[in-house]
Amino acid sequence: MRQPADAPRDDAGVPAGDAAAGPAAAALSDAPVERAPDGSEVRPLLRVRGGSMAHFRLPAGATSKAVAHRTVEELWHVLAGTGEMWRKSGACERIVSLAPGLCVSIPAGTSFQFRAGSQALEIIAVTMPPWPGAGEAIDVRGPWAAVEAAGADRMRILR
Repeated sequence: MRQPADAPRDDAGVPAGDAAAGPAAAALSDAPVERAPDGSEVRPLLRVRGGSMAHFRLPAGATSKAVAHRTVEELWHVLAGTGEMWRKSGACERIVSLAPGLCVSIPAGTSFQFRAGSQALEIIAVTMPPWPGAGEAIDVRGPWAAVEAAGADRMRILR
């Protein structure tokens, strides 16, 4: 459903959906493409007082930067593609295979990194509280070198 041009939006331009603004709707096709701190493509969708929702995409063969979030936690649902996600929190360190239908949690302070297999990974994530902006993500050391897909057959190491 297309959001009217005059619909209430927050400071980041994301359609607002809190009680003051009223219910909101957003279409993935209308969302602007931005770059997440981990290097993936992100399309912010909706936001309410308690959380925000976004669509993430990591191209086939790409590996995100390893990061940790200072204050937010996330719930991810894999929509398409396959890959792997590394998460580390204290002494607990795991790598999980990502495939459509899988949900994963990323508690605040957890280091994480993900990589796509032969198809692009597409993920819907809910961030709680809403994504606060610059400075939330901290670069950390992960198990893999970060690689960005650049064109159909070129890869570039992310710095």
